Amino acid sequence: MSDTVSRREFVKSGSAVTAAVLAGAPMVHAGGQDTITAGVIGCGGRGTGAMENFLDSSPNVRITTMGDMFPDRIKNSFNQLKKSGKEGFKVEEDALFTGIDAYKKVLDSGVNMVILATPPGFRPVHFKAAIDAGKHVFFEKPVAVDPVGVRMVIEAGKVAKEKKLAVVAGTQRRHQKEYIETMQQIHEGKIGDIVAGRAYWNGNKPWSRKREPGQDDLTYQLKNWYNFPWLCGDHIVEQHIHNLDVIQWAMRANPVNCVAVGGRQSYIEEEHGVIYDHFGVDYEYPNGVHIMSMCRHWPNSPGNVSEAVVGTKGKSNCSNSIEVFGGERWKAPGGGKNAYVQEHTDLVASIRNGNPLNEAEQVANSTLVAIMGREAAYTGQLLKWDEFMKSDLRLMPENVTNETVPPAKVPRPGKKA
Repeated sequence: MSDTVSRREFVKSGSAVTAAVLAGAPMVHAGGQDTITAGVIGCGGRGTGAMENFLDSSPNVRITTMGDMFPDRIKNSFNQLKKSGKEGFKVEEDALFTGIDAYKKVLDSGVNMVILATPPGFRPVHFKAAIDAGKHVFFEKPVAVDPVGVRMVIEAGKVAKEKKLAVVAGTQRRHQKEYIETMQQIHEGKIGDIVAGRAYWNGNKPWSRKREPGQDDLTYQLKNWYNFPWLCGDHIVEQHIHNLDVIQWAMRANPVNCVAVGGRQSYIEEEHGVIYDHFGVDYEYPNGVHIMSMCRHWPNSPGNVSEAVVGTKGKSNCSNSIEVFGGERWKAPGGGKNAYVQEHTDLVASIRNGNPLNEAEQVANSTLVAIMGREAAYTGQLLKWDEFMKSDLRLMPENVTNETVPPAKVPRPGKKA
């Protein structure tokens, strides 16, 4: 099918779900093993992967409904899952919904939970709608692209707690056995008080897409979403959030302020949109602790995706080891499930045992850390956490149409956020 989507096609919904699907989603009772049915909103590579992870996570889980903006993408995802032969994939073709309002059809389909894997700019609206509809949620990171969206997620997360709905985010290191064991050692004081740290996501150029003949700006940017800040948040938000989230976990605090540099050195092709290809951020945490953050997408450059902290007694790579100065070296025993699967296992278990996990505020704060670093680089300003959390900065339009697509312009330092 063509990638070009007219405005009329874009806003219309997909086909109606059958009565059998509407009636076939059993309720989930605490402590039981009743079937949990899930719908997926956003069926690109990560959405498809999240479906596979969910189906591998636990007994008696089902995918029954799928939604995406584009017919070709949902069809590719559907065919991939169908071919996989996974027992829990129970989606019929009349339970595939397309268009910008497809998420509403998925929420109305009778599922117990939803997996949110659209471009990040859409996540606050979709998350709020899911919680309002009484659904448990797994949502990919980051969960917003601006402070307005972050606050929306935090507020919806509070409602989720009141409704006893489970919320788990795609910050899978929080569910990885070695990270958990290492962080426990850090929090128990094995390296003393943290005095400094660093976080890296340095790698090659990610994917990008060239504009196809006849594509309007909206369709092109949505198909090439990684390369536009209003959709992805820039790569410091979309990818580096993983490492910044680990620092947040270690510090058990939010930064006080940050200053940053960034720019475009290697991104000269149009298909790389208007995002930066490198950022360097100095985050100051309480008690004068400085964390150096570095992320870049440069071709043929050494890769380094990692975190580390230094304390008064020792240091740790956060992922699996501790070294006490002049003494003990400790290494995490390791083992456990693939973390991408484990996060779904933990979510399902929390639903069934009646003690639902809620990671909404946690991942929202980590998202804001990344956004604040981005804006410090974009503007050249020192930004303060308390002020930035209240900022009215909004990249994501309230209503997405061809007329509301933000202008494709590379940010230049010199303007206050």
